[in-house]
Amino acid sequence: MRKLQIGAIVPFGGYQWRILDIQDNAALMITESIIGQHPYHNAAGDVTWADCALRSYLNGDFVNTFSAAEQARIIPVLNQNHDNPWYGSTGGEDTQDYIFLLSIEEAVCHYFGDSRKNLDNRSAKQRYWFQKKDENNDKRKATLHGRGWWWWLRSSGRDNRRAVYIHGDGNIGIQGNGTFRYSSNTIHPSTGDNSGGVRPVLWVRLKGYISGAKTQ
Repeated sequence: MRKLQIGAIVPFGGYQWRILDIQDNAALMITESIIGQHPYHNAAGDVTWADCALRSYLNGDFVNTFSAAEQARIIPVLNQNHDNPWYGSTGGEDTQDYIFLLSIEEAVCHYFGDSRKNLDNRSAKQRYWFQKKDENNDKRKATLHGRGWWWWLRSSGRDNRRAVYIHGDGNIGIQGNGTFRYSSNTIHPSTGDNSGGVRPVLWVRLKGYISGAKTQ
Protein backbone atom coordinates (compact mmCIF):
# COMPACT_ATOMS: atom_id res chain seq x y z
CA MET A 1 0.00 0.00 0.00
CA ARG A 2 1.11 3.55 -0.71
CA LYS A 3 2.21 5.62 2.25
CA LEU A 4 0.70 9.10 2.42
CA GLN A 5 2.12 12.18 4.05
CA ILE A 6 1.06 15.77 4.41
CA GLY A 7 1.78 17.61 1.16
CA ALA A 8 1.14 14.56 -1.03
CA ILE A 9 -1.10 15.00 -4.08
CA VAL A 10 -3.81 12.35 -4.49
CA PRO A 11 -6.73 11.81 -6.89
CA PHE A 12 -10.29 11.74 -5.58
CA GLY A 13 -13.58 12.30 -7.36
CA GLY A 14 -11.98 13.45 -10.59
CA TYR A 15 -9.78 16.13 -8.96
CA GLN A 16 -6.23 16.31 -7.65
CA TRP A 17 -6.06 17.10 -3.93
CA ARG A 18 -3.26 18.21 -1.63
CA ILE A 19 -3.22 16.64 1.82
CA LEU A 20 -3.19 19.27 4.58
CA ASP A 21 -3.50 17.02 7.64
CA ILE A 22 -3.83 13.34 8.57
CA GLN A 23 -5.65 12.14 11.69
CA ASP A 24 -6.97 8.68 12.59
CA ASN A 25 -6.69 7.33 9.04
CA ALA A 26 -8.52 10.33 7.61
CA ALA A 27 -7.05 13.14 5.52
CA LEU A 28 -7.93 16.80 5.27
CA MET A 29 -7.53 17.77 1.61
CA ILE A 30 -7.83 20.86 -0.60
CA THR A 31 -7.96 20.82 -4.38
CA GLU A 32 -4.52 21.51 -5.80
CA SER A 33 -5.96 23.96 -8.32
CA ILE A 34 -8.97 26.24 -8.37
CA ILE A 35 -11.82 24.13 -9.78
CA GLY A 36 -13.96 27.01 -11.02
CA GLN A 37 -15.44 30.41 -10.20
CA HIS A 38 -18.48 31.12 -8.06
CA PRO A 39 -19.94 34.14 -6.24
CA TYR A 40 -19.88 33.86 -2.46
CA HIS A 41 -23.59 34.65 -2.34
CA ASN A 42 -26.53 35.12 -4.72
CA ALA A 43 -28.15 38.20 -3.17
CA ALA A 44 -27.12 41.58 -1.82
CA GLY A 45 -26.94 42.17 1.94
CA ASP A 46 -25.19 40.79 4.98
CA VAL A 47 -24.32 37.10 4.93
CA THR A 48 -22.08 34.62 6.74
CA TRP A 49 -20.67 31.26 5.69
CA ALA A 50 -23.60 29.46 7.34
CA ASP A 51 -26.13 31.04 4.98
CA CYS A 52 -24.17 31.78 1.81
CA ALA A 53 -24.93 30.36 -1.62
CA LEU A 54 -21.40 29.02 -2.05
CA ARG A 55 -21.78 26.78 0.99
CA SER A 56 -25.11 25.51 -0.36
CA TYR A 57 -23.52 24.76 -3.71
CA LEU A 58 -20.56 22.89 -2.23
CA ASN A 59 -22.73 20.77 0.08
CA GLY A 60 -25.39 20.22 -2.58
CA ASP A 61 -24.66 20.20 -6.30
CA PHE A 62 -20.91 19.83 -5.91
CA VAL A 63 -20.87 16.97 -3.40
CA ASN A 64 -23.44 15.18 -5.56
CA THR A 65 -20.93 15.02 -8.43
CA PHE A 66 -19.07 12.37 -6.41
CA SER A 67 -20.09 8.73 -6.68
CA ALA A 68 -22.04 7.10 -3.87
CA ALA A 69 -18.89 5.25 -2.78
CA GLU A 70 -16.88 8.47 -2.74
CA GLN A 71 -19.58 10.33 -0.82
CA ALA A 72 -19.55 7.58 1.80
CA ARG A 73 -15.87 8.32 2.46
CA ILE A 74 -16.40 12.06 3.01
CA ILE A 75 -16.58 12.85 6.73
CA PRO A 76 -18.85 15.68 7.94
CA VAL A 77 -17.06 18.13 10.21
CA LEU A 78 -18.19 20.83 12.64
CA ASN A 79 -16.50 24.06 11.57
CA GLN A 80 -16.03 27.02 13.89
CA ASN A 81 -16.57 30.34 12.15
CA HIS A 82 -14.71 33.03 14.08
CA ASP A 83 -15.27 36.76 13.78
CA ASN A 84 -12.84 38.64 11.55
CA PRO A 85 -9.81 39.32 13.81
CA TRP A 86 -9.10 42.78 12.33
CA TYR A 87 -12.56 44.20 11.72
CA GLY A 88 -14.76 42.28 14.14
CA SER A 89 -17.41 41.33 11.58
CA THR A 90 -19.32 38.27 12.72
CA GLY A 91 -18.32 34.84 11.51
CA GLY A 92 -21.81 33.50 12.11
CA GLU A 93 -22.95 30.17 13.42
CA ASP A 94 -20.74 27.09 13.56
CA THR A 95 -21.58 24.79 10.67
CA GLN A 96 -21.53 21.09 9.91
CA ASP A 97 -20.11 20.67 6.42
CA TYR A 98 -19.18 17.86 4.09
CA ILE A 99 -17.37 20.30 1.78
CA PHE A 100 -16.12 23.68 2.93
CA LEU A 101 -13.56 26.47 2.47
CA LEU A 102 -10.64 27.31 4.71
CA SER A 103 -10.94 30.08 7.30
CA ILE A 104 -8.48 32.94 7.83
CA GLU A 105 -6.87 31.13 10.75
CA GLU A 106 -6.52 27.86 8.83
CA ALA A 107 -4.96 29.57 5.81
CA VAL A 108 -2.62 31.78 7.87
CA CYS A 109 -1.61 29.69 10.87
CA HIS A 110 -1.93 26.01 10.03
CA TYR A 111 -1.84 24.67 6.49
CA PHE A 112 0.46 26.94 4.47
CA GLY A 113 3.11 27.60 7.09
CA ASP A 114 2.64 29.62 10.27
CA SER A 115 2.31 33.37 9.76
CA ARG A 116 0.30 34.09 12.90
CA LYS A 117 2.80 36.81 13.91
CA ASN A 118 1.52 38.96 11.05
CA LEU A 119 -2.09 38.18 11.88
CA ASP A 120 -1.80 38.84 15.62
CA ASN A 121 0.48 41.89 15.43
CA ARG A 122 -1.18 44.06 12.82
CA SER A 123 0.89 47.07 11.84
CA ALA A 124 -0.41 50.52 10.88
CA LYS A 125 0.44 49.74 7.26
CA GLN A 126 -1.73 46.63 7.21
CA ARG A 127 -5.06 48.27 6.44
CA TYR A 128 -6.49 45.92 3.83
CA TRP A 129 -3.81 43.40 2.92
CA PHE A 130 -2.29 40.85 5.21
CA GLN A 131 1.40 41.16 4.38
CA LYS A 132 2.78 41.45 0.85
CA LYS A 133 6.20 40.21 1.96
CA ASP A 134 4.94 37.31 4.05
CA GLU A 135 7.26 34.35 3.60
CA ASN A 136 4.35 31.94 3.12
CA ASN A 137 2.50 33.80 0.36
CA ASP A 138 3.88 31.52 -2.36
CA LYS A 139 2.39 28.49 -0.61
CA ARG A 140 -1.11 29.96 -0.92
CA LYS A 141 -0.97 30.70 -4.65
CA ALA A 142 -3.33 28.76 -6.90
CA THR A 143 -4.17 28.63 -10.59
CA LEU A 144 -7.32 28.37 -12.69
CA HIS A 145 -6.74 27.00 -16.19
CA GLY A 146 -3.02 27.55 -15.70
CA ARG A 147 -3.29 31.21 -14.68
CA GLY A 148 -2.88 32.57 -11.16
CA TRP A 149 -6.23 33.65 -9.74
CA TRP A 150 -7.82 34.70 -6.45
CA TRP A 151 -9.83 32.28 -4.34
CA TRP A 152 -12.35 32.52 -1.50
CA LEU A 153 -11.98 31.75 2.19
CA ARG A 154 -15.13 31.23 4.25
CA SER A 155 -14.43 34.04 6.77
CA SER A 156 -16.28 37.36 6.73
CA GLY A 157 -14.36 40.44 5.56
CA ARG A 158 -14.44 44.04 6.73
CA ASP A 159 -18.21 43.71 7.03
CA ASN A 160 -20.70 40.99 6.25
CA ARG A 161 -21.12 42.09 2.66
CA ARG A 162 -17.56 40.91 2.01
CA ALA A 163 -15.64 37.66 2.41
CA VAL A 164 -11.90 37.13 2.84
CA TYR A 165 -9.89 35.83 -0.11
CA ILE A 166 -6.42 34.79 -1.22
CA HIS A 167 -5.02 37.09 -3.90
CA GLY A 168 -3.34 35.69 -6.98
CA ASP A 169 0.06 36.44 -5.42
CA GLY A 170 -0.82 34.47 -2.27
CA ASN A 171 -1.43 37.53 -0.11
CA ILE A 172 -4.61 37.60 1.97
CA GLY A 173 -7.29 40.24 1.39
CA ILE A 174 -8.58 40.41 4.95
CA GLN A 175 -10.96 43.27 4.19
CA GLY A 176 -12.54 40.95 1.62
CA ASN A 177 -14.25 41.16 -1.74
CA GLY A 178 -17.96 41.71 -2.27
CA THR A 179 -20.06 38.60 -1.74
CA PHE A 180 -22.55 39.58 -4.48
CA ARG A 181 -21.77 40.95 -7.94
CA TYR A 182 -18.15 41.61 -7.17
CA SER A 183 -17.02 44.69 -9.12
CA SER A 184 -13.64 44.40 -10.83
CA ASN A 185 -12.14 45.05 -14.24
CA THR A 186 -9.93 41.98 -13.86
CA ILE A 187 -11.44 39.16 -15.92
CA HIS A 188 -10.08 35.66 -16.20
CA PRO A 189 -9.05 35.31 -19.86
CA SER A 190 -10.24 31.71 -20.15
CA THR A 191 -13.66 32.20 -18.60
CA GLY A 192 -14.58 35.85 -19.13
CA ASP A 193 -15.62 35.92 -15.46
CA ASN A 194 -14.31 38.02 -12.56
CA SER A 195 -15.76 35.84 -9.77
CA GLY A 196 -13.65 34.34 -7.04
CA GLY A 197 -12.10 30.93 -7.44
CA VAL A 198 -13.14 27.92 -5.39
CA ARG A 199 -10.79 25.41 -3.77
CA PRO A 200 -13.02 22.91 -1.94
CA VAL A 201 -11.80 21.30 1.27
CA LEU A 202 -12.93 18.01 2.81
CA TRP A 203 -12.05 15.28 5.26
CA VAL A 204 -11.97 11.84 3.62
CA ARG A 205 -11.43 8.36 5.00
CA LEU A 206 -8.23 6.88 3.62
CA LYS A 207 -8.62 3.66 1.69
CA GLY A 208 -5.77 1.51 0.49
CA TYR A 209 -3.15 3.81 2.04
CA ILE A 210 -0.94 3.84 5.10
CA SER A 211 -1.00 7.14 7.01
CA GLY A 212 2.47 8.60 7.23
CA ALA A 213 3.95 10.84 9.88
CA LYS A 214 2.75 14.43 9.88
CA THR A 215 5.21 16.63 8.00
CA GLN A 216 4.37 20.27 7.40
